[in-house]
Amino acid sequence: MSSSKHSSELRRLALSVLQPGFVGTEAPDWILRDIGDGLASVVLFSRNIVSTEQVAGLTAQLRAENPDLIVAIDEEAGDVTRIESATGSSRPGNFALGTVDDPALTEAVAADLGRQLRAAGVSLDYAPSADVNSNPDNPIIGVRSFGSDPEVVSRHTTAWIRGLQSSGVAACAKHFPGHGDVAVDSHHDLPAYPAGRDEIAAQALPPFRAAVAAGVRAVMSGHLLVPAYDPDLPATLSRRILHGLLREELGFDGLVVSDAIEMGAVTRRYGIDGATVKAVGAGVDAICVGGESAEEATVALLVKALTAAVTGGELPEERLAEAAGRVREFARWSAGLRASGVAGEAAGDGIGHVAARRAVRLTGAARAALPLRAAPHVVELAPVTNMAIGKETPWGVAEPLRERLPGTTSVRVRGQELEEGTVALESCALEPAVGRPLVIVARDAARHAWMSRAVTGLTAARPDAIVVEMGLPGAGTAAAAQIFTHGASAASGVAAAEALTDASAR
Repeated sequence: MSSSKHSSELRRLALSVLQPGFVGTEAPDWILRDIGDGLASVVLFSRNIVSTEQVAGLTAQLRAENPDLIVAIDEEAGDVTRIESATGSSRPGNFALGTVDDPALTEAVAADLGRQLRAAGVSLDYAPSADVNSNPDNPIIGVRSFGSDPEVVSRHTTAWIRGLQSSGVAACAKHFPGHGDVAVDSHHDLPAYPAGRDEIAAQALPPFRAAVAAGVRAVMSGHLLVPAYDPDLPATLSRRILHGLLREELGFDGLVVSDAIEMGAVTRRYGIDGATVKAVGAGVDAICVGGESAEEATVALLVKALTAAVTGGELPEERLAEAAGRVREFARWSAGLRASGVAGEAAGDGIGHVAARRAVRLTGAARAALPLRAAPHVVELAPVTNMAIGKETPWGVAEPLRERLPGTTSVRVRGQELEEGTVALESCALEPAVGRPLVIVARDAARHAWMSRAVTGLTAARPDAIVVEMGLPGAGTAAAAQIFTHGASAASGVAAAEALTDASAR
C-alpha cells in the first residue's frame, strides 16, 4: 500500500472512532464532509434541538451521507434532558422511578422516550445511568441514579434498557465501573473510588452485569480513578478496567464509548488529544467529544493525534482497526434496531406525568396542611448545578402553581446572592408571604449548606411553611411539612403543584 493510501485509510479509521458534536440546528458543511470521509457517528446536544420535527430533518440531512450513521444523544429524562431542554422533561428521572420501584413503569417511561427519540432519528441514547448513588454528597450523579441500593438500580437499569430498545433506540449503560461513590465532579477534576474489589463487586458492578444480561450493546466509561484495579489511570484510559474487568470478567463484547473526552478529569493531565489516544489504546471504541469542544478544529486535532500515534508506534494500528470494526458492527445493529422498533408517537403528557405523580411523597404534616386555599408566595432556592444539567432547562414549582392558583408570586434565590448580601430572605421571601401561604422549594438542601441554612431560617420564621425538596431527601431541613419529588424535571414540578393544590392528587 502506498504511503498516501495508507495515510488516507488511517484518517478514515481515526474519523470512524469519533462521536463529535457540532453547533447549529442544521448540519455544518464540515460534518457532512467528514461523514463522507468516514465519520460514523455524531452526538446531539440541546444547542442542536428546537423540536422533534426539526431534529428529524437534521438527522435525515446527516444520514443522506451515510444511512447507517450513529446519531447519539445524551438524554436521561429527568434533570438531564436534551430533547426537552427548552421546556424541561415531561418524564421524571431515574431517582423518581427508583423510588416508585415499579420496573414496568420504568420500562414504559423509557419506551415512551424511545418513541420520541426514534421519531427524531436518534439511534443511540447515552442512558441509563447505571451508577449506584452510594455517596449522598456525590456532586455529579445524585438524582440521575435509580438509588443507593444495587438491587434497585439493577432491576431498573434492566427495565430502562428493555423499554428504550423496544422502541428502536440503543441504550448505553454509564458510567463504568460506577460513578456513584465519588466526591469530585469529573467535569473539573479526577475523582477517586477508593473501595476494594469485593466492595466494588457488591456495590457498583451489579447494574452493569444486569445491563449486559439485558442486551445492552454500548457501555460508557467513567472518568474516575479506581485504585483497586488501576492506581495510575482513570477508567477511560485503563486497559485493566476496560479490557480486564468489562470485557473479560463481565463478558461485554459491544461498543465501549468514552464519557466526554474534553472533561477535566482526563484533559488536565493528558490534554484532549493525549487522552483520546490513551483511551483508544486502553479499549475505548468510540470517543465522545463536543459537549464543550464542538469545532471542526477539535475533530481535526483528534484525527491527527490518532494517526500520528499509529505511525509513531504509540497506538497499534490493529487496536484502531478493532475499534473501527466495533463501531461499524454497532452501526449495522443499531440501524436494524431502529428499523424494527415499535412504531407510534411518544405519549407526551401521559406516562411521564403518571410516573412523576407516583414518585411524590408527603409528610403527615404536609398532608394535614393541604390543599392550599390561597395563592402562595414561592421561594425557590437555586443551587449551581453540574455541567450535565443544562442551564437553560427550566425547573421549579412556581410556574405550574401559578397556573393552578392565579396570583401566586415567586422569587428565585441563589447562594451567592445570600453570601454577598445582595438579597435578604426577610425582604424577598418573608415579607411578600405575610398573610399568605409560603412554599419553599429546595434542590439538594442536604448537599448545600447555604440552602439548608435558608430553609431552616425560613421555617423557623414561618413554621407553617411547606418545603418542596426536588433533589435527594436528606437531613437538610427540620421542617415538618415537606413534599419530596425525587427530581426536578418539569413533570416533577407539575406533580408537586398538583400535590399542593389538589387533594385527589395525594
